[in-house]
Amino acid sequence: MVGFDALQANDHIKALIRQKKVGGVILFRRNVHTPAQVSALCRELQEINAEVSDTPLLISIDQEGGMVMRIEQGVTPIPAAMAFQAAGSVADCERMNRVSGDEMRQIGINMLLAPVLDVNNNRLNPVIGVRAYGEDADTVIEYGTAAMRGQRASGIAVTAKHFPGHGDTAVDTHYAMALVPHDKARLHAVELAPFRAAIAGGVDAIMTAHVVFPAFEADTSVPATLSKAVLTDLLRGEMGYQGVVISDCLEMAAISEGIGIPKGAIATLQAGADIVLISHREEQQHAAIEAVLQAVEKGEIEIARIDEALARVAELKRVQAVHGWRERPVAPPALMQPEAMALSHQLQKAALRVAGQFRALDASKPVTLITVEVRSRSEIDEVALGRNKEARSSMLPALLEAGLDVREYALSAEALDDEVDAAIAFAQGAQQIVLQTYNAMFVDGQRRLVAALPQDTLWLVAGRLPYDLDLAPDAQGRLASFGCRPAALAPVVEKLAGKA
Repeated sequence: MVGFDALQANDHIKALIRQKKVGGVILFRRNVHTPAQVSALCRELQEINAEVSDTPLLISIDQEGGMVMRIEQGVTPIPAAMAFQAAGSVADCERMNRVSGDEMRQIGINMLLAPVLDVNNNRLNPVIGVRAYGEDADTVIEYGTAAMRGQRASGIAVTAKHFPGHGDTAVDTHYAMALVPHDKARLHAVELAPFRAAIAGGVDAIMTAHVVFPAFEADTSVPATLSKAVLTDLLRGEMGYQGVVISDCLEMAAISEGIGIPKGAIATLQAGADIVLISHREEQQHAAIEAVLQAVEKGEIEIARIDEALARVAELKRVQAVHGWRERPVAPPALMQPEAMALSHQLQKAALRVAGQFRALDASKPVTLITVEVRSRSEIDEVALGRNKEARSSMLPALLEAGLDVREYALSAEALDDEVDAAIAFAQGAQQIVLQTYNAMFVDGQRRLVAALPQDTLWLVAGRLPYDLDLAPDAQGRLASFGCRPAALAPVVEKLAGKA
């Protein structure tokens, strides 16, 4: 499964489909302008593939909800996973995720790389956080499997991730290798429990984690993605899973800066993966394909292992959204339906967390808004550098619309020293300060900013991780909505303005 950088099929992806016969494509925001454009792109990709194969492509996307929504404009906003348990309705979680799956199916996506079934039991986890459905296994099982049921009911294939669990790590595997040190008993009780529930519920695919689990794999240089002990002995042997296993992207540093991508492709297939995901660089995609072909010719990968993987992928492609691509209307007929939009707003409002004391802003006094915003792209924060001009992750428009007198200073999530100094100066003498953070607990500059602001005139809004609220225990209001996109911020503004 490969990715490419264009709004239409370019020479890069055409060659991989026509010449290398890849079986799947992954889309990111770089491939997205409008739902109609993505729909046309998906049709174009399937038609190119149909020239050389009778088997349709898998077309996948990370459409988890919250900040991890590759398609945002023109579709129903889906809350972050953690917001669902805060809202407290398992049934609504299932309904909302069925909406998401159905809208993706209408657009031409046939495989969701969701839901996240990691248990976010480490507050220092920089990569999972609000992407998880909860902080304990039972909550993740309850809401994560509800999301899965909703998504599958739409006719789309779903993927539970990141096996065997990425929740109890303090390392982002996009940048380095992580390790979970717990024993087998603890891992079976916590990390593996949601995946057992997903298997029982008929999950279509499971994505691996680039995380080391010494309890199962003795070689601590070998992450789960490359471990036969994890993917074959544990997942298939002990847990009885017979569906598709897909690697997380091999271009993440945990693989690319370790064993390397071509050798990683060989190793993950040998370990038991059925789909190798390489999302970005054309030369690495071709190198990995050639490495796998040579490994098969040399007998390093047995033909039986390839046949087994092909059979599983063929079974996965039996889902309605894959085999019915020709019947799908080119123009998506039913996006952002009124009932779905109402449910989305209801959930975002119910999820709003207010910690400790709270008083609304005084409309007769000016408001100084300080917004920490994402300006550099990462795999889990794509908003900054998408091809579209997206709405900012700022409360300014909504606060002004609420009738408040607001001036704003915005700084990057990295909170560089000069930015923080400027923000502190900007807030000097302000009567009411609203600070919107973004994972401040991980960023020295953001923490310095919070500490410098007087709490008797401060309202703190956690723009992603709710744990930021602990940084200002005496603020006049502390609110978390598990995200900072406009749909998540709307109920925050209602609360701040005294309208909720």
